[in-house]
Amino acid sequence: MSATNIKADGKVNFWAFANPSNFMKLSGALLPWVTAGAVLCLAVGLGWSLFGTPPAFDHGEAVKILFVHVPSAMLAINTYFLMMIASLIGLIRRHPVSHLIAKAAAPIGAGFTIIAIVTGALWGQPGWGTWWVWDARLTSILVMLFFYMGYIAMWNAVEDPVKAAELAAILCLVGSVFAFLSRYAVLFFATLHQGATLSLDQEQNIADVYYVPLLIMIAGFYLLFIALLLIGVRTEIRARRIRAMRLAEA
Repeated sequence: MSATNIKADGKVNFWAFANPSNFMKLSGALLPWVTAGAVLCLAVGLGWSLFGTPPAFDHGEAVKILFVHVPSAMLAINTYFLMMIASLIGLIRRHPVSHLIAKAAAPIGAGFTIIAIVTGALWGQPGWGTWWVWDARLTSILVMLFFYMGYIAMWNAVEDPVKAAELAAILCLVGSVFAFLSRYAVLFFATLHQGATLSLDQEQNIADVYYVPLLIMIAGFYLLFIALLLIGVRTEIRARRIRAMRLAEA
């Protein structure tokens, strides 16, 4: 990866990483560090949250579900936002790596969405007396999961990768409405779901005894997401190279 490709006028040229070779070099250097950080944060966070925090007066031991539910719910929504941005860049600037980032992120985001829904049900049943309610936030996150699945299916259904990328990107943009609803539904609709557990405009979000281990778990989940995303994109780039070689030999 030459400095002339990555730097322009002394500044980092972000668009240079749309070149698959540049991306492979950068991601290869980052991946071991990100993976190690994810393992460390998750090990410390899980140990602290499971054995170093007391039961809550209202939820008992079930309060520890939040250490998985909160970061998975955050990533369920934020992964879709990443896909939306990557899809927009792919459609407007025709950068193939952008489409591959969205494609690689989709199954990861779908997985986090499923975890968020399941842990949310486990968390909600003791407090609400039911596993599920059809309120704005829960319904929108369920519909968002369907768009995740539709996006993945679109890539698999269309044989031409260029056409598949464009159609999947359009579908992703349509589904972004439900990602926004999942994030902001509690602000606009009457919902049983509580507001944000962590918020920059609040001095205290949750009890201090849960706050630090939750932050460590969030960091671990995000580092895990980045590691899985880098692996996914690198796999997609290699698959395209193999496909191009096979076509050249045919």
